[in-house]
Amino acid sequence: MINLDELLCKAKTVGIAGHVRPDGDAFGSCMGLYLFLKRYYPGIQASVYLEDTYSRSYTFVKDSEDILHDCTEAKDYDIFFSLDCADHDRLGDAGKYFDKASVQVVIDHHISNTGFGMVNEIQPDASSTSEIITLLIGRDRLDKTIAEPLYMGIVHDTGIFQYSCTSSRTMMVGGWLMDTGIAYSKICDDTFFRKTWQQNRILGKALTDSRLMLDGKVIYTVVSRKDMDLHQVKPQDLDGIVQQLRVTEGVEAALFLYESGENEYKVSMRSNGKVDVSLIAVFFRGGGHKMAAGCTMTGSVHDIVGSIAVMAADQLKGQNV
Repeated sequence: MINLDELLCKAKTVGIAGHVRPDGDAFGSCMGLYLFLKRYYPGIQASVYLEDTYSRSYTFVKDSEDILHDCTEAKDYDIFFSLDCADHDRLGDAGKYFDKASVQVVIDHHISNTGFGMVNEIQPDASSTSEIITLLIGRDRLDKTIAEPLYMGIVHDTGIFQYSCTSSRTMMVGGWLMDTGIAYSKICDDTFFRKTWQQNRILGKALTDSRLMLDGKVIYTVVSRKDMDLHQVKPQDLDGIVQQLRVTEGVEAALFLYESGENEYKVSMRSNGKVDVSLIAVFFRGGGHKMAAGCTMTGSVHDIVGSIAVMAADQLKGQNV
């Protein structure tokens, strides 16, 4: 495992960025590392970049107002950290800062990450990038402020410690973070469970419109741009839909599509174990994990769903389902 202190000992400027459309883990790992730097390396000028599409429920985290959304200014960093990005493209506009940095560091838990940095810490068995950052910081240097975003990141990528990516190490690290005195139940309620009226309405429509395929082994639903406008929701308001599809009785894989452009759809996939959705996502130039992955696809909903269903059917056939 890399040594943060050895990396940082001579640095004067550090940049941090997570993936586009940041989720709880991207936000949590970036802010956890940023707050660690502010406390233990006050002589370093640190900046954190995240696309301005994350849930506003995350902004309870201290110094969230420091997050930069604009990458137009020319900057050179001694070290730039890419967190929770399966590939370079997932950095979005912040990728240009990563490319110009003297030292490029990639910390991630996606199995599809091939290591695009000068320094790489990729742990596919980790539940989340927030888990890795917690381990790199170390138990003795955690405080409540640093622990809050890291705990949030872990609970979001583990579904409150219920997904198969949760390990005994994940539980141990979660305990470290809880021991700092964080309001862990409130973090779960406010950032994971709580939904707006609009979010509940779009969830209801998505579930009502869902369809089964492959003898009930695959379920899918689609939210169109028209639906999003009607219900006054944005992409970040669609979190949780694919997970609710996944827990449908008899289902082995769940697909959720939302319209992101003309003839373009963001596709989220979840598995109950017999379908490796990361293989499907990578085939379509996406990425992720065996149980959770995603990609962007163009074409009609019929063609997109059909293409994914063929690959899922091949895997299920191999499993003799």
